[in-house]
Amino acid sequence: MENSLRRWLLLNAAGWLRVFGGVAPARRLLETAVREFPGDADALSALGFVYAQQDRRREALALFDRASAARPENAELHFNRAFMLQGLNDHPAAIEAFKRVLEIVPDHDRALYGLAISLISLRRLDEAVPPLERNTKLQPMSPYGWYQLGRVQFDRGKRDKTEAIISHLAKFEPKVAAQLARETGLPAPPRA
Repeated sequence: MENSLRRWLLLNAAGWLRVFGGVAPARRLLETAVREFPGDADALSALGFVYAQQDRRREALALFDRASAARPENAELHFNRAFMLQGLNDHPAAIEAFKRVLEIVPDHDRALYGLAISLISLRRLDEAVPPLERNTKLQPMSPYGWYQLGRVQFDRGKRDKTEAIISHLAKFEPKVAAQLARETGLPAPPRA
C-alpha cells in the first residue's frame, strides 16, 4: 500500500475510533502511525491527545514536542505543547511556549489566556494584566478572561477596576459577577 494512503487510513480510522469511544484501539493505530511515520506532526499530535486523555501527560508532552519541532510555524501544535506544560505545572516553560504561539498568531485568544494563567500561578500579576486585557478584547463575552482579570486587579489592589469588571460581568454573566463579588468582598451589582 502506498505510504500516503496507509498514513491516511491509520489517522482516519483512529479518528473515527476516538469519536465512537474506542480510545484503546485508536491508540494502537496511532502508535503504529508514529512508528511508521515518526516525523509526521499529525500522527504525533493525535497520539499526544490520546495520551493526554489517558493521563499520560509526560508521554503526551514528548509527542507534542516532536510535533511542534516538525512544524515549527504551526501555532496550534505549540499551543498543545504549552497547555500540556501548564498541566504539568511547569509554568516557566509554559510561558515560553505560549509566547511562541503568540509570535506566530498574535491574537490567539486561548494562548493569551493560558499565558496569563501561568503568569498568575507564578504571582507575576503585573505581567498577567496585558494578556488578559487583550484576551477580553478578543473574547468580550467570555467570562473567563474577565473573571481572571478581576481577580488579578483585586490582588494588585485595584479595587475600582475590579468593581468595574464585576459591573461589566453582571450585564452578561451575573453568576460569575456574583462569584467574583463574593470572593473579593466587593459589592455585588444590583439584580436586574
